[in-house]
Amino acid sequence: MRSSLLSLSVDDAAHARGASRLLPEVTERATASALPTRLRPADLLRLTDEGAEDVLAGRYDHLLPPDGLWPTEKRWAARLIADEEVDLWLISWVPEKSTELHDHAGSLGALTVLSGALNEFRWNGTELRRRTLAAGDQASFPLGWVHDVVRAPAEEAGLVGPLDPTLSVHAYSPPLTAMSYYEVTGHGTLRRTRSVLTDQPEGELE
Repeated sequence: MRSSLLSLSVDDAAHARGASRLLPEVTERATASALPTRLRPADLLRLTDEGAEDVLAGRYDHLLPPDGLWPTEKRWAARLIADEEVDLWLISWVPEKSTELHDHAGSLGALTVLSGALNEFRWNGTELRRRTLAAGDQASFPLGWVHDVVRAPAEEAGLVGPLDPTLSVHAYSPPLTAMSYYEVTGHGTLRRTRSVLTDQPEGELE
């Protein structure tokens, strides 16, 4: 699967700036010690890619909705892998049910779109920027990433035919324990509205 618009974290940028002055093994150790997990965005992208392939191969059929009846009124999710280092989730998306603007607290994240398409609205420091992620697309989320995610209409995604189910595989490391939610103020700034303890992927399922 292909990767689109992968973003560097602050630590990755610092690593790049210092690479000409320090030996690679020194800068890699410094970057590793500054992050909350030994896994890197590339590792999480690989895990979501492998998870998507496993779903397609039927290895998680026992976790899917019975009789292939995907929920149509609210988002649905199943945890595929869970350990002390990473959570891997399969999420089914329904129309007009967004996650709200949120971050992932102290967790890095990544996703692979398995079917259909998603619209992501990311806060870039001055405004919300939209991008559409279609089947096969991937994205990673460094610390401090604030976004809203919703299923993309077929016409916006440039797709033909039904989008049901719209599925994506998400990885979080360390596993999610909290999230904060935000709103864009009338002055064009971001304001935190609440923080919650949760282990649910991409906000409370609804």
